[in-house]
Amino acid sequence: MPIPTSIIDKQEHIEQAARALKSISHPLRLKILCVVGDQDVCVQQIVSAVGTSQSNISQHLAILREKGVLLARKEANRVYYRVGDARTLQLIGMMREVFCGDS
Repeated sequence: MPIPTSIIDKQEHIEQAARALKSISHPLRLKILCVVGDQDVCVQQIVSAVGTSQSNISQHLAILREKGVLLARKEANRVYYRVGDARTLQLIGMMREVFCGDS
């Protein structure tokens, strides 16, 4: 059986996957992504759901935004976040299914 090489032939895809996986590998960032899921969620909702300080959440949101995992939009005095890539949503869904029995 031949080994599929199409993904390893595309260096930019490998690097993008590695950056995304590294940025979501922190437990708190995984929690944030599970809260955000496929919807727009404001910082206050994330803080309430995750249960840590706003400054701590903001630091992790900045990392996820910087790595392109989350997108942000400002509406009045609130910032809303959403997952910026359908593949990341798919990955979160698979993690929920595998580790939480939740699909």
